[in-house]
Amino acid sequence: MTTSRRHAKSAVIAGAAALALMTTACDDAAKSAPPTDAKNSASPTGAAKPAPSSDATTQRRIDAVAEQGIPGVQVVISDPGRGTRILRAGTGNTDTGKPFPDDARVRIGSNTKAFVATVVMQLVDEGRVDLNRSVEHYLPGRVRGNGNDGSRVKIRDLLQHTSGLTDYVAAGGTKPEDIKPGQLRLAESEEPQRHYTPDELLKIAMSLPPGPAAKDSAVYSNTNYILLGMLIEKVTGHPAPEEITTRIIDRLGLKNTYFPKSGETDIRGPHARGYHRIGEKQVDVTDGDVSWAYTAGAMVATGADLNTFFTALLHGDLVSKDRLAEMKRTVPLNKDPKDGYGLGLVRVHNSCGKEIWGHGGGIPGFMTAGGVDPKGRAVALTFNHVPMSEKSNEAVMRAVDAAVCGD
Repeated sequence: MTTSRRHAKSAVIAGAAALALMTTACDDAAKSAPPTDAKNSASPTGAAKPAPSSDATTQRRIDAVAEQGIPGVQVVISDPGRGTRILRAGTGNTDTGKPFPDDARVRIGSNTKAFVATVVMQLVDEGRVDLNRSVEHYLPGRVRGNGNDGSRVKIRDLLQHTSGLTDYVAAGGTKPEDIKPGQLRLAESEEPQRHYTPDELLKIAMSLPPGPAAKDSAVYSNTNYILLGMLIEKVTGHPAPEEITTRIIDRLGLKNTYFPKSGETDIRGPHARGYHRIGEKQVDVTDGDVSWAYTAGAMVATGADLNTFFTALLHGDLVSKDRLAEMKRTVPLNKDPKDGYGLGLVRVHNSCGKEIWGHGGGIPGFMTAGGVDPKGRAVALTFNHVPMSEKSNEAVMRAVDAAVCGD
């Protein structure tokens, strides 16, 4: 679940910056569909405002992504004064050839981290969490063994990936010889993933020694956000998914966003199919138990709902001005130093120099990217296959850049 700028060979909750990249060139079943405008807002005279010319560039770029073997792409642009419009290319279902539904729900991977971070910062606003207190203070005995020491790790470190704690899941693209004993390796077979509890995920992480904990740079580790889910439950007395639902999803009216229930494997409502290359075969991996991702990346949403969430967060509707300012204090990210990682927020590097904030996510079958610019224009791109070739990765990056740099 991420936004990392490097392609990877197996899908995991990818790192976090502007994109989560792990792909495999897929079949030539991707075919281009014409752009679709949806839910355009009306001008005072009642006539819909025309889409800007930059949409044509974005359309060409997403067509080029489909030509590189990614089955389908959807771009949702939420623009003040123009409403929401949708561009798409390729197919959302290789069996039927149908494009992404306008209101397609997808697995959003590491965008989940931004929801989790928002809840934590709300608890800071309420005086229930101190960012500079140790993990040991809130979760005694949970970070311990093999050199791991919760007294050395602050809550701020978990949010910003400066903890040094080792990831319980092997990052996409990791060479076999660099995978640590016990780390989860995902989407390498067609066998369904078993169910994992947060305790089991943390146990994997604690079986591994930590890496160096540099406070001036972020080393992406999903372990951090599993612990933050545990923190939320410890402080509130309610499971983290419940707090995310009541504090954010219900509050913003995100009707197409949810945290899957324990054991839930399907995606509810209209959705695209998600694909992943396993060996020489392209496999439909839409359905499955994503408990292994939990508060590091298990959520489902639409592009429009992601735009609403990030717009509200960056407008100051979910956390105080001071907490938002802290979320936007960044350090370089190991997955791409050009992108700055804050406290669950990413400053997205782009060619136009705009200050764009978001997160991004990659999980087997889906990749999401985008952000919100200073004028409140929000963009969410979804790909139903994580790129795994250099050419498909480059095509995806160009598409994201065109979309976030549009006017």
